[in-house]
Amino acid sequence: MKKVFALILAVAMILTLSAVAFADTYNVAYLINGNLGDKSFFDSAESGLEKLAADGRIEFTPIEMGGTDEDQPTWLSTLYDVSESEEYDVIICGTYQMPDYLKEVATAYPDQKYIIFDDNTYVGENSNVLNLTYKQNDMGYLVGVYAASMTTDTSLDKMNDAAVVGFVGGVDSPVINDFLIGFIEGAQSVNPDIKIDTRYTNDYVDTAIAKEYGLSMINDNNCDIIWGVAGNAGNGAAEAALETGKAWFIGVDSDQELTLSPDLAALTLTSGLKNIGNSLVWVFDELDAGKEYWGTEVTLGLAEGGVGIVTDKNFDKYASDATKAAVAAAEASVLAGDIVVDTAIGANAADVVSAREAVRP
Repeated sequence: MKKVFALILAVAMILTLSAVAFADTYNVAYLINGNLGDKSFFDSAESGLEKLAADGRIEFTPIEMGGTDEDQPTWLSTLYDVSESEEYDVIICGTYQMPDYLKEVATAYPDQKYIIFDDNTYVGENSNVLNLTYKQNDMGYLVGVYAASMTTDTSLDKMNDAAVVGFVGGVDSPVINDFLIGFIEGAQSVNPDIKIDTRYTNDYVDTAIAKEYGLSMINDNNCDIIWGVAGNAGNGAAEAALETGKAWFIGVDSDQELTLSPDLAALTLTSGLKNIGNSLVWVFDELDAGKEYWGTEVTLGLAEGGVGIVTDKNFDKYASDATKAAVAAAEASVLAGDIVVDTAIGANAADVVSAREAVRP
């Protein structure tokens, strides 16, 4: 009987290994309405696709379409061209700028599968589109707790006596403001009197305007920490911090301490993580498990690894034990549902304008 059981187990293992070995390899196109090298949003997505490719699970083609106003007219035509080619099992794109184009093309090609990350504009209207979204408000809450705790630690170089931090956002839009509302609420949970200087670049590529804002925040309003939430543009705030020698930077989307130049990395305290790469790996894990979500929205938060905060390197080096404990406690409370962070998205969106103005220096 034991021999029979062992034989059955061995056969089962062989079948399992065979299933893994012969799992589908997907041909994927990644359309970038910007450029790789932003060291945050688009690079985060590519990192997940690179992992899938390295594991032999997909073949993927990144197509950089550019992010300027002059580039935008080509986004729709590129979507049409890639869809019409019928070369790809899945076409991936992202951000709030793409849903109108994707809606048109996905309707024209109902048999083509699409993933759009960080947008839920037309959820359910096309049965061939999966919308991936993230709880950036929860991540923002952790960053807010961290920034408010750090700005009062005047034993640390560059920290002044004023409880003022900065937020450089991209476009004044629901997704960016979802980061912001979490940031405000997290910071206020530590210090109800904290001030937050919020400004928007209105794009994701113009580092010059973010640097200008950063210089003003630092020199005029005594900001000693600035969170850049504007893709590549936000890195201009890090340049301002470096130039003045008076402030620190917090990155976004990916671990920017690993991707910025050494001098900018040295003043990057942590990064709020929107793990787009992880979310794309999750989708293909689910596909390989026979689970499909086409025509729906999937929202990933702290529990699913969709968002988070970097807690090693400079975070570990510069944060006090009390600050580390505050961030850990905030994360545990959000995960347990004891803290429910407001959102800037959807029918129950918070009044972002009032919240933003209430904390303005």
